[in-house]
Amino acid sequence: MLTVPATGSTNADLLTLARDGVIEDGVWLRAEQQTDGRGRQGRAWRSPPGNLYASTIVRIAPHDPAAPGLALVAAVALEETIRALLPDPRGLRLKWPNDLLLDDAKLSGILLERAGDHVVVGIGVNVAHHPALDERATTSLHAHHARIDATELLERLADRFTAWLATWRERGIAPVAAQWSARAHPTGTILSVRLPDGAVLEGAFAGLDADGALRLSGRDGARHVVHAGDVFLV
Repeated sequence: MLTVPATGSTNADLLTLARDGVIEDGVWLRAEQQTDGRGRQGRAWRSPPGNLYASTIVRIAPHDPAAPGLALVAAVALEETIRALLPDPRGLRLKWPNDLLLDDAKLSGILLERAGDHVVVGIGVNVAHHPALDERATTSLHAHHARIDATELLERLADRFTAWLATWRERGIAPVAAQWSARAHPTGTILSVRLPDGAVLEGAFAGLDADGALRLSGRDGARHVVHAGDVFLV
């Protein structure tokens, strides 16, 4: 587990090392501060000191399940870690594809990026503070009386990620998806999905498909499978 005072992006650093062939599977890189952090679809991710900014790398072997399932692996590992820290975890739930919400406010995000047979899994958690965003509410662990720092949080998270990664490799995506579904917005929840091309779908959450994509039952009765997009609870 490596920690640096500051870097542009922990994901970008590990992607570079993966392309150069000088990184080991399972390494975690944490930065106390990022100057060029990013979220999904290239969005800037504010990264002041005090929060968790960390990435790990997974080498995809020929016998491994499909790589997109690692998003669910990261999500259930993170949710399990955070749940154990909260005095009252009842408001904690996962939102497809990569958010962890606490009382309907964004607590953390996950970003997967690939370089050859390596997948970099980046995780950001609002530990000490949270940004003010126009389009969604945000929160932090300290705002909910979870007294932990980023260093200890990563130690706990790395342990749970290792355990869920082993489950994924040994038993496939099914038990991971089942855990994700148990901790997510329930089936039938009305969602609005903004697709990468700007189109918007609205309908009821109908679970996950075999590779972890979102299934949506539209108001017109049509069934949609969404592989990428921004999801909002309606």
